[in-house]
Amino acid sequence: MSGPKKSGMFDRAILAVSPGWAASRAQSRLRVQAYNNAYEAVNHSRLRKRQRDFGSGNTVAGLAHRELRDLARNLDRNHDLSRGILNILVRNVVGANGIGVEPQPRDANGEIIPALAQQLSEGWELWSRQPEVTGELNRARAEQLMARTWFRDGEGLWQYLEGSVAKLSHNTTVPFSLELLEPDLLPIDYNDPQRNISQGIEIDAWGRPQGYWVYKQHPGDPFVALPTLKRLPTSAVGHIKLVDRLGQRRGVSMFASVLSRLDDLKDYEESERIAARIAASMAAVIKKGDAQSYDVDKPSAPRQMHFAPGMVFDDLLPGEDVSMIDSNRPNPNAVNWRDGQLAAISSGADVSKSSASKNYNGTYSAQRQELVEQWGAYALLQQAFIDQFTSEVYTRYVAACLAGGLIKPVKGVTFAQLSHAIYMPPVMPWIDPVKEVTGWQAQEDRCYISGAEIVRRQGRNPADVIRSQAKWQADLAAAGVKTQQAPTGASSNPPPADGGDSADGNADTGTNDFRKAVDSYGIGVRSGVITPQVEDEDFFREAAGIPAAGADVRKAWSKEPVRRPITLTAPEDGAVTPDNPAQSSGSDAPAADAPAAGAGPRVTTEAATHA
Repeated sequence: MSGPKKSGMFDRAILAVSPGWAASRAQSRLRVQAYNNAYEAVNHSRLRKRQRDFGSGNTVAGLAHRELRDLARNLDRNHDLSRGILNILVRNVVGANGIGVEPQPRDANGEIIPALAQQLSEGWELWSRQPEVTGELNRARAEQLMARTWFRDGEGLWQYLEGSVAKLSHNTTVPFSLELLEPDLLPIDYNDPQRNISQGIEIDAWGRPQGYWVYKQHPGDPFVALPTLKRLPTSAVGHIKLVDRLGQRRGVSMFASVLSRLDDLKDYEESERIAARIAASMAAVIKKGDAQSYDVDKPSAPRQMHFAPGMVFDDLLPGEDVSMIDSNRPNPNAVNWRDGQLAAISSGADVSKSSASKNYNGTYSAQRQELVEQWGAYALLQQAFIDQFTSEVYTRYVAACLAGGLIKPVKGVTFAQLSHAIYMPPVMPWIDPVKEVTGWQAQEDRCYISGAEIVRRQGRNPADVIRSQAKWQADLAAAGVKTQQAPTGASSNPPPADGGDSADGNADTGTNDFRKAVDSYGIGVRSGVITPQVEDEDFFREAAGIPAAGADVRKAWSKEPVRRPITLTAPEDGAVTPDNPAQSSGSDAPAADAPAAGAGPRVTTEAATHA
């Protein structure tokens, strides 16, 4: 921060004539200087250059849009890491099967109309096989390419073709198709202020798009010198874009802020590879003797030595010595430097560092923490893609079905209710399936979430899962195959208390089921998804054939609603303690280490209730 400036000649003259005026000028000068120094970042010097803005978001995008797009496409073609980052984004935002859509048409009371939902679902599945005009892409592949274009180029476009269209035959019975367009077809340098056309988009006084001026032919196609333009109304065009500024009409590449680092990393790795190749080609150098040992007038012919394992250098001249070349390649520090650059690139490109570098070293907690934090970024992109592409396409599909008579309107139901659907993007993958399943199971058992929602979180349609499971169980029953259901903790049926046979005649099946239930309960407690309750202890006592908890145990539960580990084994002296709850004072019940007659093996629940 610079100090106060000295008074000039003019200020000194004012001071002599009017001291009050001079003091006022000095105070104003100090106030302005204080305002300017409020933020140190705005104080510029030879070490801190001034950063300036270049206008509105449209101005900035117009200046750099095409060059950024070309650089990003070059990296996609020629740089493995850049291509891998794009693949990661596409996999986690759209997924292998595209965004799942579960039609949920509602009646006037808000209830789902099952028959119509089934009809829309089947029709949507058929239409998704060939949704676009070329017939070469299914919906999943079309969404993947559109998402890749969106991330790499910053935007993507498509045209809605509905009803009867000249020279077009729709690929399905639904009179509806898509024409996918690259952003090159919307010229960013086409501007006409007289007609309110800016960057190829015609807008009204409020900035709302009214039409898109697109090329009829791709300007990059061979033999296309001057492509012609045509106007498409806004209702016929879909436009997905990545924007950073309010009012921005054209999108900017996801790589915009990391392009320089990616390009530098590409050049650096190439230099390291070349250095390693050169180093691998060098073997040894022959050190000559002193100059007196050689006749400069009779130079010796070039010599070649054929290296082989265990060879002996026996043809050296007097005074010569062989030394191996140490090139220090590959560079041992290159990996650490590369990882640091990848961490910065991953942050700007909204992907996880582990995925970008393919380095998954770390504990379960560290990996899950990274995945949870990163999935928030993927969720934002997923919702943006659904809002701008998938939901718009599905809504137009329902409208086309109505217009084509494939579905009938329902009295009292609005179009918004008719086109209601649930969209299912890719879900966060599991790191430890056992812990994940236990957590979901505990949430469903306590009614925190429904089974249908759990199925949707896995990217599947609950109705499809139910039909598939019913068919599978029917096939197993028809074939006479008996299966053992997975234990469900406290909701499992306990084995017979009298030690008798289970329903299928196998005496060990009930005991094994109970042990698995105890194990599952213990896993849930240790992972923090289940909190032990007094009802749990009552259940396990009854299931194991152990007498009910006595007064001391009930008193301990009343003092501490969440109990500490309880061992159902009495000490040898038979003393009654809170941790020996099998018998209470004055009770004739047998000790816990003496199982009831016919109750089977003794079971303790210390593992099950140990948090």
